[in-house]
Amino acid sequence: MANLVVKIEKSGNRYNAWDADGNKHTSEISISARKRAHEKGMALEQRVNKSGKNYWWVVPMSEFEATSAPAIDLSSVEVPSDHAEVLNFIHSSYNLKPQGLVMKELKWKYLIRSAVRGKNILMTGPAGCGKTMAAKSLVNSLDRPDFYFNMGSTQDPRATLIGNVHFDKKKGTYFSESLFVKAIQTPNAVILLDELSRAHPDAWNILMTVLDQGQRYLRLDEASGQETIPVAEGVTFVATANIGNEYTSTRVMDKALMDRFTIVEMDVLTDEEETGLLSYMFPHVDPELLSAVAEIAHTTRMESKSDTGKVSTGVSTRTSVEMAGLIYDGFGLDEAAEVSIYPQFADDGGVDSERTFVKQLVQKFMNDGSDENLFNEEEESVADGF
Repeated sequence: MANLVVKIEKSGNRYNAWDADGNKHTSEISISARKRAHEKGMALEQRVNKSGKNYWWVVPMSEFEATSAPAIDLSSVEVPSDHAEVLNFIHSSYNLKPQGLVMKELKWKYLIRSAVRGKNILMTGPAGCGKTMAAKSLVNSLDRPDFYFNMGSTQDPRATLIGNVHFDKKKGTYFSESLFVKAIQTPNAVILLDELSRAHPDAWNILMTVLDQGQRYLRLDEASGQETIPVAEGVTFVATANIGNEYTSTRVMDKALMDRFTIVEMDVLTDEEETGLLSYMFPHVDPELLSAVAEIAHTTRMESKSDTGKVSTGVSTRTSVEMAGLIYDGFGLDEAAEVSIYPQFADDGGVDSERTFVKQLVQKFMNDGSDENLFNEEEESVADGF
């Protein structure tokens, strides 16, 4: 069942919340949330956190429009029955997306459609934005056999993708195939190639024929006439990559390799979306603290993109989650920042250093000398019962 999504309309000094059926939900949502959503031209979606408590998450207005859009009428389209089944699956697949994954409906459906149609998929985006999580969520949604390979940590591409030659006193010299060989021979498998942009170029060369829709085979040896292994029917490859000059450990991916993929770009979260994500993951942490974490991260990202910015890199969503987890475990905001954020920024330059700027940014959100209230009233009342 789809989550409830509401649109905020201003009437005089009031910000009213309406769903697509015309039902009013104003009293269920805080004034600040309604006002903020209206000012940004966003909708609000009702979600349930891990403790079963409802909360409202800012989402694009397209999410509200999708709830009011008529269902696809397949009766007016002459398509085979199996195509109709595929269409229904693609356009109802947003309900399969986990709540902890922040991804626009259009891109999720595009991701599902690409997989269903047997496309090779390349998930791109900045580090820590949820590429691997989206890829794994896709695997879970399709309910197909899956295999995972971290290409960034592969030291010997031939051993990982093809296999090894061994020597045994009884058997003599023999060849053992890799798990990857087994994976490509598994019908309808989804094969995740994580951190492909960090892989050795030898790995890319091996994958060329595997990913080519006109070839789809793995050559065990480059010598002419050697055995080739065909990719089984229905196998889907999903890769992740960080693309950009700021990722010093990555390589510029071969254009011919990238051309073998359908590219799905992950969006950087807004501060509202990141606050919603942190609220879902840590429902008992003070919302003001979670909002501070998200805004700190968002500010560093904006600064890193500016020509006159104070920092050269931004705090990733992965780091924001780590910082919120530290707060949940009893660390103060400044303590969490000291161990999770500050080490990412250079401290040379004294008062003009990147680290000094980030420290000043964190101090902006600190309470005035008072102890930070880490948990909301609901959890405090539970704690008082022990």
